[in-house]
Amino acid sequence: MGDQARRVRFGTCLAGLRKRAHLSQRDLATRLCTLSGITTLTRNEVSRWERGCRIPDAWLPPLAQVLGVPLDELARQAARARGEVEPDSGDAREPDAYVKDAVGWLLAHDDRHGGDHVADAAVQVWETERRRITGEDKQHLARVAEIGEVAGWLLHDAARFCEARATLAEAHTLARLAGDAPLEWFILDLIAMIDVHTGRAGEAFAITDEMLTGRQVPGRVALMARVRRARSLAQAGDRARALDALERAAGGLQDSIQANDPAFTWWINATEVGLHTGEALLSLGDPRAALPHLQRSSAASRDGGRREFGNVLAELTTLVRLGAWREAEAPLIRLEPILRTVTSSRTRVRLRSTLRAIDRDGPAWLADTAHEVTAG
Repeated sequence: MGDQARRVRFGTCLAGLRKRAHLSQRDLATRLCTLSGITTLTRNEVSRWERGCRIPDAWLPPLAQVLGVPLDELARQAARARGEVEPDSGDAREPDAYVKDAVGWLLAHDDRHGGDHVADAAVQVWETERRRITGEDKQHLARVAEIGEVAGWLLHDAARFCEARATLAEAHTLARLAGDAPLEWFILDLIAMIDVHTGRAGEAFAITDEMLTGRQVPGRVALMARVRRARSLAQAGDRARALDALERAAGGLQDSIQANDPAFTWWINATEVGLHTGEALLSLGDPRAALPHLQRSSAASRDGGRREFGNVLAELTTLVRLGAWREAEAPLIRLEPILRTVTSSRTRVRLRSTLRAIDRDGPAWLADTAHEVTAG
């Protein structure tokens, strides 16, 4: 294997670890800057690493910490990329190498297109690895729990909510047996997310209460739990407590950052808190107050994938509820190119409901535009 091929292989491995941690290249760069105290690292440098242009030798220790992998393993992979040690033969690959590759690919596909086409593949990997559990090997239990977390998320994105919740509940048990607290917190957050999405406000509140009143959790994990709790309070009609919790979350974003924050917490930022504030106000029956929050989160989303689809759709849905037909045209047209690739049933169910409202209550010209946009 040539020098460039070795570096590309290392970069591909690094990208897979990043996606497994649910981090964008920008998120990873920000996290590394926070840990190291060096503020000059950018997403462009992370991109160079992942394309095999450079090997991040000086960044290996913080990378290992952020990505949740042993430093010696990451250093060994970097040494292979530099040609300093012989690569493993195909037969000598670690037993879970295929699983790591599969998880990275599944998450990358979901981030771009949604979970519909890969949920079954994730479930197959999960069931296969679960059958391999023997004894009380905590490292193996944690690895299988992580696969269950991925499978549960993809099932949720494919709108298979009962299967998703059952998978995540079992994965949570494995994470607890493994003693992997960050994975436990992540899985609990995902279960609360599903309960909010399916209107099970009491269950979501109970889960967030468990996260906030049990053993001490890092600041951003607590912040995530408070956001989920606020959504459940809004669904229960408790406006004052819901909005107070969201206001506190928005105000505490910077103060909650800690060096020991798990990587998965980096999805929670000002845009996401704004989105959840808008969704909470929608649950409270106040679309007019929700609109500016959802418009800001929509404007900040430009990835062309599932996340942008969901944020733009939230804006469109709110405008339709307000009968703001002229303003609804722009987000509707913005959805057209995204619809060609995003196949997340979870968001498409909401889209169909919004389109029915346009057909029923909107002007004929907007209904025609909607049909044209969604025809492909």
